[in-house]
Amino acid sequence: MSPRDRGPAVKDAGAGDAVGGRIRELRQQRGLTVRGLAGDTGLSVGLISQVERGLTDPSLETLRRIGQALEVPIFGLFGGPKDQQAAVVRKKSRMRVSSPHSGVTYTRISKGAGRIEMLEGTLDPGGASSAVPWSHPSEECVLVAKGRLVVEVGGERHALAPGDSCYFDSRTPHRYLNETLRPVTYVLAITPPSY
Repeated sequence: MSPRDRGPAVKDAGAGDAVGGRIRELRQQRGLTVRGLAGDTGLSVGLISQVERGLTDPSLETLRRIGQALEVPIFGLFGGPKDQQAAVVRKKSRMRVSSPHSGVTYTRISKGAGRIEMLEGTLDPGGASSAVPWSHPSEECVLVAKGRLVVEVGGERHALAPGDSCYFDSRTPHRYLNETLRPVTYVLAITPPSY
């Protein structure tokens, strides 16, 4: 995701209010002011305030910055089911975030809290998961379900077809690319969940 990605990411009705309240709760738990969080993220005080009050839907890049500053995975900003022996996530109930500028959409297929995060990703033709490779403190494994995906890790490119997978240390700068004329769908496992 690039700083140019400013389009709304939250796609569920009422989710903007929920994520804003959760961000406020996490910020206050850490003893941060709105100004302090803005400084830590490089975002404006006004934008942080609007997100917290549910007046604007944050972009995926905004969520990444806030999650990083609060040391919470992006989907952790949405809250989720409490600890259960088994957590069922129905397809129609999945939390969804997207970036209209880069052509990527993620839905969370795992429960909201846990040691592993499972996401289904879709990249539009010509899309990229971020404008430039980026890193975060996790391990990642991607499995292509449909289409062809290029995984760029540490400057190396790996072309994947349906059924192919790629594992890597997410601390190495990486991103996903769709260089075809058809959408690509893939499943990501990230542990621990990260921003």
